[in-house]
Amino acid sequence: MTTIPAYQSALSGISSGLQSLNKNAATIASADSMESGSDITTPLVNMISNKQQVQASVKVLETSNDMLGSILDLKV
Repeated sequence: MTTIPAYQSALSGISSGLQSLNKNAATIASADSMESGSDITTPLVNMISNKQQVQASVKVLETSNDMLGSILDLKV
């Protein structure tokens, strides 16, 4: 059975985005306190980027699924 490249790409994007989200969340959680001078700006900005990556990958997955469904409808 072959895999559809769009599915693989979307799943990979979702996986890496979620891993990065977890890493950045851990960085923020491990910051001692706001008074200690810990820079949480970078992880917060990265989390926004990670969220957008996951959302885009989900859109690719949905579009690929819709296209495959349309192709199957045409063949049936």
